[in-house]
Formats: sequence, structure tokens, C-alpha cells
Amino acid sequence: MAESAIVSRHLRALWALPGTQLGVVGWPATKRERAFGSWHYWWQAHLIDCAVDAANRVPTPVRRKRIAAIARSHRIRNITGWTNRYYDDMAWLAIALERAERTAGVTEARSGLIALEKPLYDGWNPAVGGGLPWRIGADYYNTPANGPAAIALLRLGRHGRAQEMADWLDATLRDPETGLMLDGIHLPSGEIERPVFTYCQGVVLGVETELAVHTGAPRHGERVHRLLAAVEEHLTTRGVIHGGGGGDGGLFNGILARYLAVVALMLPGDDQAQQADRRCAAAIVRASADAAWANRLEVEGEPLFGHDWSKPATLPGGIAGAGRFTPGGSVTSSRVPERDLSVQLSGWMLMEAAHQVSAAGL
Repeated sequence: MAESAIVSRHLRALWALPGTQLGVVGWPATKRERAFGSWHYWWQAHLIDCAVDAANRVPTPVRRKRIAAIARSHRIRNITGWTNRYYDDMAWLAIALERAERTAGVTEARSGLIALEKPLYDGWNPAVGGGLPWRIGADYYNTPANGPAAIALLRLGRHGRAQEMADWLDATLRDPETGLMLDGIHLPSGEIERPVFTYCQGVVLGVETELAVHTGAPRHGERVHRLLAAVEEHLTTRGVIHGGGGGDGGLFNGILARYLAVVALMLPGDDQAQQADRRCAAAIVRASADAAWANRLEVEGEPLFGHDWSKPATLPGGIAGAGRFTPGGSVTSSRVPERDLSVQLSGWMLMEAAHQVSAAGL
């Protein structure tokens, strides 16, 4: 039902071109949004990722064709091809395309992966002690760029660089007081920006879990254990992930849920601690999904998820109050956050994660 709601409310052909589909970023949509004057590169990457989840859950020709159509439309709408100036954006797209190719056989993804792998690998900056900046030429090196880039590079076979990135994140941006990952650091000045976002925890849990699988090095599993405990203590109430917002922030909690499912399904080891970590990760996903589902609205028989899964969703009215770009390049929330594609993608992502852990018996 979460998948169906996105398909019916948000997906439409790009500029009436045959064989294309892209996500309209608001519902109800403004004229500019329906024409894809606003389209938000990294939101569409997560739309591809969710479409891959659905095709893995129930493989059908329609679902595989949808993944290919969205990927094709992403490249067309980006005008300049697959890449842009933001390393975090490119990392999210690389993750989605790699999964599309590997798990759903979407051959259109190959050219995108070739284009994206090089900047993600070459952007690493040893001159300032390592790290990938969030944007080409920026002095800000953050978790939202290095985390997904490490996941993408690991899955593309660049295990050494992925491990360097994970080690850099742990040494540079882990808060020693809470154990949570901080947002980023300005280099070479060393000034740290200390906001804590749920998706920063998610990507680090994801890459450390996959490194534990690929390398067998104990430090990766130990970091998962430590960070998972911090997430449970500081970012959940009765197992439900805290808060949430609209705009770019609408995706944050869904991303944490996605990678909690990775921990639940992939974290290696049969010791009591590792079994407990897998159960804990799965329990947060299931509790959050139960809350989000209980607090949804039903609109024409399909769910509309709230931006805060612990509170009843609000129905957006009309097209007023759309989000906008900030000078820094981020997207603000619509006046009613539930209007934003990002919020609804998070709900879909959460439901897919809950299906995965439930299907595994967790």
C-alpha cells in the first residue's frame, strides 16, 4: 500500500517523454513541481532505492521496468548526465543504481555506476587528513557524504577506501559523550558542527555492518554495537525513532530504518551480544513501522504517512506552502510536511524494512 500510494500520487512521465517516470516532489503538486521544475536529485535516488525494495519483495516485470524508467529519467532530468557537484547526492544515486543492477538486473544502471564511482573515489582528500567533502571544492567534510559514499564504494569492490572512510568517520565525527555521529567538520580549521541527525547514524551502522561481513575485523562489529546502543538510548522512545521533519529531513528517519534492517539481517556473529544487536535493530524497525502505520491517514484507500511516526499524520490542503531551496543547497519543508515526497518515501522505506526483518523472523 505504501508503494501504491507513491505510484499513484507522485509518479508521472518526465516532460511527457515515453518510457520515463519521475517522482513529483509534492502532493498536491504545484504547476512547477508537476513540470519537474523542482525535482531534487537525492530524493529521486531514494525513490529508485525503494522501487528496488519492492522488486526484491515481489519481482514483476512492471516493477523492473519502473526502476529502469526512473533511472533513465534521472539522467535526462539532471541535464548534464549522472553526476552533479554534491558528493552526498552522487553517493545516494550510486547505492540505488548498484542495487538496481545487482538485484533487479537493470542494465541501464551500468553507465551511471561508471560515471559515479570515479568522483566518489577520487574526491577523498588525504591533504587534510582524509574525508570526502559534501560538495566539490567545499571545506566541509560530513557524515552524510562519507557514510553513503563508503557504502557505495564497498559494494563496488573498493573495500580499502570504504574502510578508510569508516575509520575516518569513527575517529573524526563520533561524539565521545553520546556515542552518536555528529554532522561534519570544516577542514583544515577543525571546526566541528554538532547537530545529530538520524540518517548519519543509519549510514554508519550500514557501512560498519557490511565491513564486518567483508573484512572480519572485530572493530566494525564493535562500532555497530556501540552506535546501536546510542541510537536506542538517545533517538528512540519505546522503540520508535524520534521526530522527523519535511523537506530533506523527511528522508532522515527512513534512511535510519533501512540500515537498521541491514544490521538486523547482515551483522555477522553468533555470540549473545551480536544476536542481541540484531534483535534490537529489528525491534526498532518494527516498533517504528507499527507506530507509523497506526498514525497514518487513509486518503482514497491509500496511506499518507506522518513526518513524525509517533503522532497522527496531517492532511496537506491545497498547494500553498511548498518547500524551497536554501542558499546552501538544501530543501526546506513544506508548510505541511506530509506534502513532501521525502516524507512519504520515508514511510515506504520503513514499511519495506519492516517487511524484510519480519520475513526473516526477527
